[in-house]
Amino acid sequence: MGAAVSNWVLARAVSSLGQLGVVSGTGLSHVLVRRLQDGDPGGHVHRALSHFPFPAMVQRILSSYFIPGGRDSDAPYAKPRMDTLEGDRESEELSLASNFVEVFLAREGHNNPVGINYLEKIQFPHLPSIYGAMLAGVAVVIMGAGIPLEIPAVLDRFVNHEPASYPVPVQGADKIELARMQFDPAEFVEEATPATPLGRPAFFPIVSSSVLAKTLVRRATGSIEGLVVEGNRAGGHNAPPRGAGEFDESGQPVYGLRDEVRLKQIRDLGLPFWLAGTYGSPDRVDEALAEGATGVQVGTAFALCQESGLTTDVRHALVRQALRGEAVVFTDPDASPTGFPFKVARLEGTLSESAVFEGRRRICDIGLLREMYRKPDGSIGYRCPAEPEQTYTAKGGDAASTEGRKCLCNALIANVGMPQIRNDGSTELPLLTLGDDVAGIPRFCDGDNPEFTAADVVRVLLRQA
Repeated sequence: MGAAVSNWVLARAVSSLGQLGVVSGTGLSHVLVRRLQDGDPGGHVHRALSHFPFPAMVQRILSSYFIPGGRDSDAPYAKPRMDTLEGDRESEELSLASNFVEVFLAREGHNNPVGINYLEKIQFPHLPSIYGAMLAGVAVVIMGAGIPLEIPAVLDRFVNHEPASYPVPVQGADKIELARMQFDPAEFVEEATPATPLGRPAFFPIVSSSVLAKTLVRRATGSIEGLVVEGNRAGGHNAPPRGAGEFDESGQPVYGLRDEVRLKQIRDLGLPFWLAGTYGSPDRVDEALAEGATGVQVGTAFALCQESGLTTDVRHALVRQALRGEAVVFTDPDASPTGFPFKVARLEGTLSESAVFEGRRRICDIGLLREMYRKPDGSIGYRCPAEPEQTYTAKGGDAASTEGRKCLCNALIANVGMPQIRNDGSTELPLLTLGDDVAGIPRFCDGDNPEFTAADVVRVLLRQA
């Protein structure tokens, strides 16, 4: 659900309806500082931070980023420093606070559980982000786009505020080595270490095959409470096809029988599981339940509902495309710096258009998807395939890896109405992701009206279940 598309407003609405509302954990520190620079409309961030257990940290954040009344609309947003392997104090504090804020606000006004979703590929903020979400009482942690074998152990450690670590890859000259990020909650508390244990969230990794599901269940460092089984028709990042890379006439990767999940093997693992990827209809919900699933995960329908974080103009344009039967979602094999295929919704004026993408000056100034590499002197450097080609190759990267790569960090935050303003006056543009289920959006709308709510989605999906 991008960066703040599945925000606290949407997650709270869904959880209030008795389902599991899930906030996106992507880029929350950057979302937080931009909300503050926009004046914190509604005072929601301030309200959540008043409950955050580290008041001195709150004051540092507010003094650095809050602008009463909001910044000038043509002024660039101030940016926090980038995350690093060693840990940057400001970045870690922002990850702590922003994840607490999003979960706290999503939990307000009801007693139902709230989850949070992380991309395994965005590794640098994992540890402080998870701890911040647990401080706010998150009930479920969901993680995809990688193999998060060690997340269960992190959750177990944070229950008692103990230090935790997490492995991250470093590209060497001829091999990939593993380094470890470290995070100790005791370094951030402002009083004595909290004595009260935190609730241990359930962990649901996202899997695209029964092989991956078995690997996680057998090798994970702690308990896994359920699985999200996601097919290649889901929005966002998709798992690459297994086997030789083949592409259709439009340039999309071709998925075959080897990419179909064997649900019997999933059932045999004995864990609850949810099916995802074109399960946003009543019939598909029934199919999932008949296959033994506990339920379904739905993204596209909620991304386009009224409570979504997408800007109204973008949301309406995408819904009207669907109502006319003209919505196009392209599985782009090159767009994401991660190297994973990424679903891109075609929309005029966005980076989905080649001319618009080519007209953007390449820059990496958020850096969530940077990769680490070993420099000739043995130290660690950072690079991103979406940065300028000359910069990337100067750091030892392969020029071919930059072709077609788009800056998802800036684009996804632009999707929710907080685009960065450049010194030349240009504005970062959106890049939308939706699943193939966008064709079914008319089932939630009334005539030509592009507005529908989270409650409409739940009502329709559960009508026959």
